[in-house]
Amino acid sequence: MPNRFWYIAYQGQQQGPFPEAQFREFIATGRLRPDMLVWSEGMTDWQRAADIPGLMPQGGRPPAMPGRMPVTSQAAGGGSLSIDLPLWPFFGRILLLAIGSLLVIPAPWTGTGYYQWIIPRFHVPGRPNLGFEGKVGDIWWVFILLALTGYVGRIHGSLQLIGFLGQAWLGWMLLRWVLSRISSNGQLLGLEFNGSVWGFIGYQLLTAVSFITVVGWAWVATSWMRWICRNIAGSQRELTFEATGLEMLWRTLVMVVGCIFLIPIPWVIRWYAEWAVSQMALVERDAHADA
Repeated sequence: MPNRFWYIAYQGQQQGPFPEAQFREFIATGRLRPDMLVWSEGMTDWQRAADIPGLMPQGGRPPAMPGRMPVTSQAAGGGSLSIDLPLWPFFGRILLLAIGSLLVIPAPWTGTGYYQWIIPRFHVPGRPNLGFEGKVGDIWWVFILLALTGYVGRIHGSLQLIGFLGQAWLGWMLLRWVLSRISSNGQLLGLEFNGSVWGFIGYQLLTAVSFITVVGWAWVATSWMRWICRNIAGSQRELTFEATGLEMLWRTLVMVVGCIFLIPIPWVIRWYAEWAVSQMALVERDAHADA
Protein backbone atom coordinates (compact mmCIF):
# COMPACT_ATOMS: atom_id res chain seq x y z
CA MET A 1 0.00 0.00 0.00
CA PRO A 2 2.22 2.87 -1.24
CA ASN A 3 -0.26 5.53 -0.02
CA ARG A 4 -0.46 4.16 3.51
CA PHE A 5 0.33 6.45 6.45
CA TRP A 6 1.80 5.45 9.82
CA TYR A 7 1.82 6.88 13.32
CA ILE A 8 4.51 6.28 15.95
CA ALA A 9 4.25 6.56 19.73
CA TYR A 10 7.53 8.02 20.98
CA GLN A 11 8.36 9.38 24.46
CA GLY A 12 4.67 9.49 25.37
CA GLN A 13 3.69 11.49 22.28
CA GLN A 14 1.97 10.54 19.04
CA GLN A 15 4.01 11.43 15.96
CA GLY A 16 2.89 11.33 12.35
CA PRO A 17 1.33 10.73 9.97
CA PHE A 18 4.37 9.47 8.04
CA PRO A 19 4.00 8.25 4.43
CA GLU A 20 4.95 4.63 3.74
CA ALA A 21 8.27 5.53 2.10
CA GLN A 22 9.43 7.69 5.03
CA PHE A 23 8.23 5.08 7.53
CA ARG A 24 10.28 2.40 5.77
CA GLU A 25 13.30 4.71 5.86
CA PHE A 26 12.90 4.96 9.65
CA ILE A 27 13.10 1.16 9.81
CA ALA A 28 16.11 0.97 7.49
CA THR A 29 18.09 3.59 9.43
CA GLY A 30 17.22 2.20 12.85
CA ARG A 31 15.21 5.21 13.99
CA LEU A 32 12.22 2.89 14.48
CA ARG A 33 13.02 0.24 17.08
CA PRO A 34 11.20 -3.12 17.26
CA ASP A 35 9.79 -2.22 20.70
CA MET A 36 8.15 1.04 19.54
CA LEU A 37 4.36 1.23 19.19
CA VAL A 38 2.98 1.97 15.72
CA TRP A 39 -0.47 2.31 14.18
CA SER A 40 -1.88 2.58 10.67
CA GLU A 41 -5.32 2.56 9.11
CA GLY A 42 -6.88 -0.87 9.30
CA MET A 43 -5.24 -1.79 12.63
CA THR A 44 -7.53 -2.23 15.63
CA ASP A 45 -4.98 -0.93 18.15
CA TRP A 46 -1.38 0.20 18.62
CA GLN A 47 1.15 -2.64 18.22
CA ARG A 48 4.85 -3.13 18.78
CA ALA A 49 6.66 -2.89 15.45
CA ALA A 50 8.25 -6.31 16.08
CA ASP A 51 4.79 -7.91 16.41
CA ILE A 52 3.63 -6.85 12.92
CA PRO A 53 4.46 -9.64 10.45
CA GLY A 54 6.86 -8.59 7.73
CA LEU A 55 7.43 -5.09 9.08
CA MET A 56 10.84 -5.37 10.75
CA PRO A 57 13.85 -7.02 9.06
CA GLN A 58 14.62 -10.53 10.27
CA GLY A 59 17.97 -11.65 11.66
CA GLY A 60 19.75 -10.45 14.71
CA ARG A 61 22.79 -8.19 14.95
CA PRO A 62 25.66 -8.52 17.39
CA PRO A 63 25.46 -6.23 20.43
CA ALA A 64 27.38 -2.96 20.35
CA MET A 65 30.86 -3.09 21.80
CA PRO A 66 31.34 -0.98 24.93
CA GLY A 67 32.85 2.48 24.60
CA ARG A 68 32.62 4.57 21.46
CA MET A 69 29.71 4.00 19.11
CA PRO A 70 30.97 1.53 16.47
CA VAL A 71 30.86 2.26 12.77
CA THR A 72 28.18 0.12 11.13
CA SER A 73 26.65 -0.14 7.73
CA GLN A 74 23.95 2.28 8.92
CA ALA A 75 26.56 4.98 9.39
CA ALA A 76 27.71 4.81 5.78
CA GLY A 77 26.68 7.52 3.36
CA GLY A 78 25.22 10.88 4.28
CA GLY A 79 22.13 13.02 4.23
CA SER A 80 20.51 16.06 5.76
CA LEU A 81 19.68 16.42 9.44
CA SER A 82 16.20 17.23 10.71
CA ILE A 83 14.54 17.84 14.05
CA ASP A 84 11.07 17.42 15.56
CA LEU A 85 10.12 20.38 17.74
CA PRO A 86 6.64 20.31 19.31
CA LEU A 87 5.64 23.96 19.48
CA TRP A 88 4.76 24.63 23.11
CA PRO A 89 7.23 22.23 24.78
CA PHE A 90 10.00 23.81 22.68
CA PHE A 91 8.94 27.35 23.51
CA GLY A 92 8.62 26.39 27.18
CA ARG A 93 12.18 25.06 27.20
CA ILE A 94 13.43 28.30 25.64
CA LEU A 95 11.69 30.30 28.36
CA LEU A 96 13.14 28.06 31.10
CA LEU A 97 16.59 28.53 29.58
CA ALA A 98 16.20 32.31 29.65
CA ILE A 99 14.79 32.35 33.19
CA GLY A 100 17.58 30.09 34.45
CA SER A 101 20.18 32.42 32.96
CA LEU A 102 18.54 35.52 34.45
CA LEU A 103 18.38 33.97 37.93
CA VAL A 104 21.94 32.54 37.54
CA ILE A 105 21.71 29.76 40.17
CA PRO A 106 19.24 27.54 38.21
CA ALA A 107 21.32 27.89 34.99
CA PRO A 108 23.11 24.49 35.26
CA TRP A 109 19.78 22.70 35.68
CA THR A 110 17.85 24.55 32.97
CA GLY A 111 20.81 24.38 30.56
CA THR A 112 21.51 20.67 31.01
CA GLY A 113 17.79 19.89 30.93
CA TYR A 114 17.47 21.74 27.63
CA TYR A 115 20.13 19.59 25.97
CA GLN A 116 18.69 16.40 27.47
CA TRP A 117 15.34 17.34 25.92
CA ILE A 118 16.42 18.59 22.50
CA ILE A 119 19.25 16.23 21.46
CA PRO A 120 16.95 13.16 21.19
CA ARG A 121 14.75 15.15 18.80
CA PHE A 122 17.49 15.38 16.18
CA HIS A 123 17.29 12.90 13.31
CA VAL A 124 20.78 12.07 12.01
CA PRO A 125 21.23 9.60 9.11
CA GLY A 126 22.75 6.38 10.43
CA ARG A 127 22.65 7.44 14.07
CA PRO A 128 19.39 6.22 15.64
CA ASN A 129 18.05 7.12 19.07
CA LEU A 130 20.28 10.05 19.90
CA GLY A 131 20.65 10.97 23.54
CA PHE A 132 22.54 13.34 25.79
CA GLU A 133 24.55 11.89 28.67
CA GLY A 134 25.67 15.18 30.24
CA LYS A 135 24.96 15.77 33.94
CA VAL A 136 24.30 18.97 35.85
CA GLY A 137 27.51 18.64 37.82
CA ASP A 138 29.79 18.19 34.79
CA ILE A 139 30.47 21.86 34.03
CA TRP A 140 28.04 23.67 36.33
CA TRP A 141 30.49 26.53 36.71
CA VAL A 142 30.39 27.25 32.96
CA PHE A 143 26.61 27.79 33.11
CA ILE A 144 26.97 29.99 36.20
CA LEU A 145 29.72 32.13 34.65
CA LEU A 146 27.81 32.43 31.36
CA ALA A 147 24.84 33.79 33.28
CA LEU A 148 27.01 36.16 35.33
CA THR A 149 28.89 37.57 32.33
CA GLY A 150 25.55 38.69 30.96
CA TYR A 151 25.43 41.21 33.83
CA VAL A 152 29.05 42.41 33.58
CA GLY A 153 28.40 45.07 30.95
CA ARG A 154 25.56 46.53 33.00
CA ILE A 155 27.85 47.18 35.97
CA HIS A 156 30.13 49.50 33.99
CA GLY A 157 30.55 50.15 30.29
CA SER A 158 34.30 49.54 30.43
CA LEU A 159 33.64 45.93 31.45
CA GLN A 160 31.62 45.09 28.35
CA LEU A 161 34.62 43.82 26.40
CA ILE A 162 35.69 41.60 29.31
CA GLY A 163 32.18 40.17 29.55
CA PHE A 164 32.05 39.62 25.79
CA LEU A 165 35.39 37.78 25.69
CA GLY A 166 34.40 35.74 28.74
CA GLN A 167 31.15 34.65 27.10
CA ALA A 168 33.02 33.63 23.94
CA TRP A 169 35.47 31.45 25.91
CA LEU A 170 32.66 29.90 27.95
CA GLY A 171 30.63 29.26 24.77
CA TRP A 172 33.61 27.35 23.36
CA MET A 173 33.79 25.26 26.56
CA LEU A 174 30.05 24.56 26.39
CA LEU A 175 30.21 23.46 22.75
CA ARG A 176 33.03 21.00 23.49
CA TRP A 177 31.10 19.52 26.42
CA VAL A 178 27.80 19.14 24.55
CA LEU A 179 29.42 17.35 21.59
CA SER A 180 31.38 14.99 23.83
CA ARG A 181 28.22 13.83 25.64
CA ILE A 182 26.06 12.95 22.61
CA SER A 183 25.16 9.27 22.38
CA SER A 184 23.39 6.91 19.99
CA ASN A 185 21.60 3.82 21.28
CA GLY A 186 23.10 4.57 24.69
CA GLN A 187 26.71 4.58 23.42
CA LEU A 188 28.78 7.78 23.39
CA LEU A 189 29.68 8.76 19.83
CA GLY A 190 33.09 10.06 20.82
CA LEU A 191 32.63 13.41 19.10
CA GLU A 192 35.18 16.14 19.72
CA PHE A 193 35.47 19.81 18.81
CA ASN A 194 38.98 20.60 17.58
CA GLY A 195 38.48 24.28 16.76
CA SER A 196 40.76 26.56 18.75
CA VAL A 197 39.41 28.87 21.42
CA TRP A 198 41.05 31.81 19.63
CA GLY A 199 39.29 30.93 16.39
CA PHE A 200 35.97 30.76 18.24
CA ILE A 201 36.57 34.10 19.96
CA GLY A 202 37.73 35.63 16.69
CA TYR A 203 34.56 34.61 14.87
CA GLN A 204 32.40 35.95 17.68
CA LEU A 205 34.25 39.28 17.58
CA LEU A 206 34.01 39.42 13.78
CA THR A 207 30.27 38.72 13.92
CA ALA A 208 29.75 41.55 16.41
CA VAL A 209 31.84 44.01 14.35
CA SER A 210 30.09 42.99 11.11
CA PHE A 211 26.78 44.34 12.43
CA ILE A 212 28.13 47.76 11.49
CA THR A 213 27.54 46.77 7.85
CA VAL A 214 23.86 46.03 8.65
CA VAL A 215 23.75 42.88 6.47
CA GLY A 216 27.32 41.58 6.43
CA TRP A 217 26.90 39.70 9.71
CA ALA A 218 24.83 37.00 7.92
CA TRP A 219 27.79 35.97 5.75
CA VAL A 220 30.10 35.98 8.76
CA ALA A 221 27.62 33.84 10.72
CA THR A 222 27.36 31.24 7.94
CA SER A 223 31.16 31.13 7.67
CA TRP A 224 31.35 30.63 11.47
CA MET A 225 28.87 27.75 11.27
CA ARG A 226 30.91 26.08 8.53
CA TRP A 227 34.06 26.49 10.61
CA ILE A 228 32.37 24.87 13.61
CA CYS A 229 31.08 21.95 11.53
CA ARG A 230 34.47 21.44 9.87
CA ASN A 231 36.15 21.14 13.26
CA ILE A 232 33.88 18.42 14.67
CA ALA A 233 35.93 15.22 14.81
CA GLY A 234 35.31 11.64 15.92
CA SER A 235 33.21 10.49 12.96
CA GLN A 236 33.99 9.07 9.53
CA ARG A 237 31.55 11.60 8.11
CA GLU A 238 31.89 15.37 8.06
CA LEU A 239 29.14 17.73 9.15
CA THR A 240 28.51 20.59 6.72
CA PHE A 241 26.36 23.73 6.81
CA GLU A 242 24.73 24.44 3.44
CA ALA A 243 22.91 27.75 3.99
CA THR A 244 24.06 30.89 2.19
CA GLY A 245 24.48 34.32 3.73
CA LEU A 246 21.41 35.59 1.87
CA GLU A 247 19.25 32.74 3.20
CA MET A 248 20.52 33.41 6.71
CA LEU A 249 19.81 37.14 6.32
CA TRP A 250 16.19 37.10 5.19
CA ARG A 251 15.14 34.30 7.51
CA THR A 252 16.68 36.06 10.49
CA LEU A 253 14.91 39.28 9.54
CA VAL A 254 11.58 37.44 9.30
CA MET A 255 12.17 35.93 12.75
CA VAL A 256 13.05 39.33 14.26
CA VAL A 257 9.98 40.98 12.75
CA GLY A 258 7.80 38.13 14.00
CA CYS A 259 9.21 38.54 17.50
CA ILE A 260 8.45 42.28 17.45
CA PHE A 261 4.74 41.44 17.10
CA LEU A 262 5.02 39.12 20.16
CA ILE A 263 2.19 36.68 19.29
CA PRO A 264 4.10 34.89 16.46
CA ILE A 265 7.21 34.37 18.67
CA PRO A 266 6.76 30.60 19.34
CA TRP A 267 6.06 29.86 15.67
CA VAL A 268 8.87 31.91 14.13
CA ILE A 269 11.46 30.61 16.62
CA ARG A 270 10.52 27.01 15.84
CA TRP A 271 10.46 27.74 12.10
CA TYR A 272 13.92 29.26 12.29
CA ALA A 273 15.37 26.43 14.41
CA GLU A 274 14.00 23.72 12.11
CA TRP A 275 15.38 25.52 9.07
CA ALA A 276 18.85 25.91 10.64
CA VAL A 277 19.04 22.18 11.45
CA SER A 278 17.85 21.24 7.94
CA GLN A 279 20.84 23.13 6.51
CA MET A 280 23.23 20.67 8.17
CA ALA A 281 24.22 17.51 6.33
CA LEU A 282 26.62 14.60 6.72
CA VAL A 283 29.03 13.79 3.88
CA GLU A 284 31.85 11.31 3.54
CA ARG A 285 35.19 12.82 4.43
CA ASP A 286 37.77 13.11 1.64
CA ALA A 287 40.52 10.54 1.72
CA HIS A 288 43.13 13.21 2.46
CA ALA A 289 41.07 14.41 5.43
CA ASP A 290 41.38 10.99 7.09
CA ALA A 291 45.12 10.75 6.54
